[in-house]
Amino acid sequence: MPSSAPIGVFDSGVGGLTVLSALATRLPGEDLIYFGDSARVPWGIKSQAVVTRFSREICRFLLRRNVKAIVVACNTASALALPELEAEVGVPILGVVEAGARRAVALSTHGRITVIGTESTIRSRAYTRAIEALSPDTRILSRACPLFVPMVEDGIVDGPVAETVVEHYLGDLREFDTDTVVLGCTHYPLLEPVIRQILGSGFAVADAAQGTAELLAERLLAADLLNPSLGQGNCSYFFSDRTPAYQRLARLILPGIPEDLQLVDVESREFREGA
Repeated sequence: MPSSAPIGVFDSGVGGLTVLSALATRLPGEDLIYFGDSARVPWGIKSQAVVTRFSREICRFLLRRNVKAIVVACNTASALALPELEAEVGVPILGVVEAGARRAVALSTHGRITVIGTESTIRSRAYTRAIEALSPDTRILSRACPLFVPMVEDGIVDGPVAETVVEHYLGDLREFDTDTVVLGCTHYPLLEPVIRQILGSGFAVADAAQGTAELLAERLLAADLLNPSLGQGNCSYFFSDRTPAYQRLARLILPGIPEDLQLVDVESREFREGA
């Protein structure tokens, strides 16, 4: 695999663009291919079997474009499907849970960490295991927030509706006296201002995006796959659904994203079977 080959990045929707942005900043010479499965979002309420199938289909799509590495920029897929993908794809692949856990432990001042995420991510206990492996004495509180992703995907990231939903899920966390909140979904950074408004300012926020970019840089260096080019890398964007609301949200996350996002039919035989 040539070092000039692109890097594939995927998520259930637009949230993974937060990771893509960090990758582009940390590895500016790399070409990136992003796939957002916006037609089948949210993944966080789906079974492990379904999330794994969706992830495999997208990995095959990216591998047909000769990517040299894959970043699973989705906490649900990282928690539920990563071991199977690691055994199958044949290129370096990493998720976001490890980086998020590392960041949380580094930020925690007195060992009280709250993890928020989708139902599937929280149920998997992936973050709990990762944090406990790094810091066994840490107290961890986990909270599923199933309405966060559809709310963000609908472009609702502030205002009364967002405040009410965040209060519903997180209001009682004030009593836990958390020192660090893990944003266990790549959509959640868009809600950070509202989360801080509801919970107050006395805690750190662990976002996996920058840590994932650092881990990928380490993996590529170890595999001699860093692109030696001094030029600016290119980004290609594929989505399984494309609406004006999605495009507005994508531009909110990544202002430079092009208007003409490429559309992929995930129901087609070509996509599902790689024909």
